[in-house]
Amino acid sequence: MGGLFIEELSLSHFRSHRAARLELDGRPVAIWGPNGAGKTNILEAVSLLSPGRGLRRASPYEIARKPEALGWKIRADLHSLHQFHELETWAESGTSRSVKIDGKAAAQVALGRVARVVWLIPAMDRLWIEAPEGRRRFLDRMVMSFEPRHAEVVLAYEKAMRERNRLLKDMVRDAHWYAALEAQMAEHGAAIMKNRLTALERIAQAQEGAETAFPSAALALKSSDGMDLPETQSDLLAAFQDGRPRDLAAGRTLVGPHRADIEGVYSAKDVLADQCSTGEQKALLISLILANGRALAEDFGAAPIFLLDEVAAHLDADRRAALYDEICALGAQAFMTGTGPELFAELGSRAAAYEVSDEGGSSNVKERI
Repeated sequence: MGGLFIEELSLSHFRSHRAARLELDGRPVAIWGPNGAGKTNILEAVSLLSPGRGLRRASPYEIARKPEALGWKIRADLHSLHQFHELETWAESGTSRSVKIDGKAAAQVALGRVARVVWLIPAMDRLWIEAPEGRRRFLDRMVMSFEPRHAEVVLAYEKAMRERNRLLKDMVRDAHWYAALEAQMAEHGAAIMKNRLTALERIAQAQEGAETAFPSAALALKSSDGMDLPETQSDLLAAFQDGRPRDLAAGRTLVGPHRADIEGVYSAKDVLADQCSTGEQKALLISLILANGRALAEDFGAAPIFLLDEVAAHLDADRRAALYDEICALGAQAFMTGTGPELFAELGSRAAAYEVSDEGGSSNVKERI
């Protein structure tokens, strides 16, 4: 069987789950239970089968089940484009996260070569009205779904920028101290900008002409403070050099991809996303996640694994049905949570179903037919 899906997922001492095991078959996965039972923890575990810190951006220590704090482990059997992979990621007490793919130690970025995971969680509902940092993170997660190595480029840029900022704070004025750092920032910054613009173009193409019940959002890259946003290596290098006096006064770098923001527009109404109603903002987010999935299905060869936390709670029955139909049409394995089975009625037999409950301070997961 082709496509991309998890066949078996096991959690050990992961947040509220002392031990959990889900046997799956590639269909969407409906997970319900009361608030606080541990539903989102399952989605977080799946998110850690991709590079990065997962959907909660938690440290390895925060993830470990308390009070034991023994460390935690996630194991998954993954089907990816007619290949089978055994994935493991874990952290022992006081250590950073480790990864194994098919029994061999691997870097986190290698997870992005075998699995693509995208998510939408309630914390993202404020995306259009929060600070630019959240939108940059949202954009870079989309970029990483297309180009897993984007994370490494961002880290390299940020490392060089931190060193440059240290010089600025110390009021170092000798240009020789800045030359190598600014060259690195220009090189990595140009790659970041190229990756972001390419991802936005792919999202736009995936929305164009798509038959969907969700409104399309036109995205544009801009500067968060209205200044120029250089894109090429030469323009970035010139901006860093020319901006040194201003940066010295501020004690930090004031131009570059770390100052980028995305502007969203509800295309059909030509209204900025931050001026739309709460329901429209949510619908635009869902539209972007689905467009991300459609684009990945073309580029990667299979739709990504979707993680949709409490997504059904904000949709009426028609929109829920439309969302489920689009996910099934993509052939995607989507892990979706809600407080009750009625939220997934429109899926019927097209989904596997699990109920999560809290039993004595530990999550219990049971398959439902």
